[in-house]
This record gives sequence, structure tokens and C-alpha cells, in this order.
Amino acid sequence: MRGEGPIATKRCSFIKAGGERCKRIATEGYTYCYSHDPERSSERSRNASKAGRTGGNGRSGLDDTAQAKRYVKGLVSQLLSGDVQREIATACFMGLNTLARLVELERRIRETDELEARIEALEARQRLKSGGNRRSWHHR
Repeated sequence: MRGEGPIATKRCSFIKAGGERCKRIATEGYTYCYSHDPERSSERSRNASKAGRTGGNGRSGLDDTAQAKRYVKGLVSQLLSGDVQREIATACFMGLNTLARLVELERRIRETDELEARIEALEARQRLKSGGNRRSWHHR
């Protein structure tokens, strides 16, 4: 009867650079998960390219930066005209500096994640070319 008993799932067969096996579930009927399936490499590249052009979560820092720049310019003008007290402007600039550091941190994390995925894809392709040898290309 459907819905009874355990569901058999197969883990992705991809081995990461450190020798650890991927923890994701393999796509049904395949050996690898979506992220590591060499046959889907072109599809992943197309999807990533579309995502980069359309923006989204990865682009929110650009909006924050533009908004922060407008705010800084306005705050400097108000400070120079005497409309804002120095202490208040200083506190605002401290907050903006914190925001800038957080935006930069998000960018670095995103960049590191993207590089790791690219390296894993290259290693998977190299393993396929070398007849399935699990050793990564840089350990020769």
C-alpha cells in the first residue's frame, strides 16, 4: 500500500575535496544530487547566469549601498548646514559603517560559496574524464 513503510533514498556519490561525501539526496534515478550531477552542469550554469542578471538575494547589497550613499550625502549636507547635531551625525555614520561591513561580509561569503561550487564541479568533471578515479585533479 502506498505511503506505508520506509522510503528508500540514495545519497549523492560526490566526494568533496576534503574527502567528505556530499550529504544531499541524489536525484531519483541518478548517482548525484542536482548540484553535483555533471550532466546538469550546463543547466546549472544557465540558471546561475539568469540569477545573476535578474538580481535577487545576491544583489540586495547593491540596493543597500546606493541607499546608504544617498543617506550619507544628505546627512553631510544637513551636518554642514547645522540642521543635524554633530553627535547625531556621528552615531549615524557609525551605523552606516557597520552596514558597510555587513554588506562586504555577505559579498565575501557569497563569493566563497560560488568558488567552492565551481571547484567541486571542476573536480567532478576531472574524475569523470579520468575514468571515475575519486582522487581530485590537484593531488596528482
